[in-house]
Amino acid sequence: MNTEPTPQRCRIVLIAPPAASADELARLLGNTLSGGDVASVLLPAYDADETLFQTIAEAAVPIIQNAGVAAIIVGNTQIAGRVKADGLHVEGPVADIAANVARFSPKMIVGTGNIKNRHTALEIGEAQPDYVLFGKIGADTKPDAHPRNVELADWWASLVEIPCIIQAGNTLESIPEAAMTGAEFIALGTAIFDGTDPATAIREANRLLDEHAPRFEE
Repeated sequence: MNTEPTPQRCRIVLIAPPAASADELARLLGNTLSGGDVASVLLPAYDADETLFQTIAEAAVPIIQNAGVAAIIVGNTQIAGRVKADGLHVEGPVADIAANVARFSPKMIVGTGNIKNRHTALEIGEAQPDYVLFGKIGADTKPDAHPRNVELADWWASLVEIPCIIQAGNTLESIPEAAMTGAEFIALGTAIFDGTDPATAIREANRLLDEHAPRFEE
């Protein structure tokens, strides 16, 4: 378990990768989280059916939580409850997001993402989710953060109290620009898992955040 003090700057939200098996993902996450500070891990189903996704979540959630990190299930409210996850990430119409916030918060963290414009962001903000993610899970396919996500995160962070996550690119070099938006969190997936050692990548990501991310007022 990471016992370092919580940094007073942008922190990492880790996007778990697809895995061939539950045991494989559990081992991978255990190794990755040993590398340093991570605020939460988002667990998407990808192509897994509900039975396999629950098996994956049952194996991964305790590993994540034992590292002192919040485990957030993407898109499945029932599995989130069954595996005692810390949170739920839901996307879709504003009314559906609002309904999930009303149903599950504050018992669970409830957040959303894949927001493409300011108008939709403000509509979703009225539902008071715990966070908004500017980016689409699995879309970190280019070296840099998408310019739209940078613009939205910079605008939101300066205006709205609800925390935001900005999705970085598929390289660690994309971290400084994304962090300078003032977003509370930075989503990293491919940038961490496409290298040879994800724990080393986490250490380097935190070093870059220490160097470049603005400090928050305590």
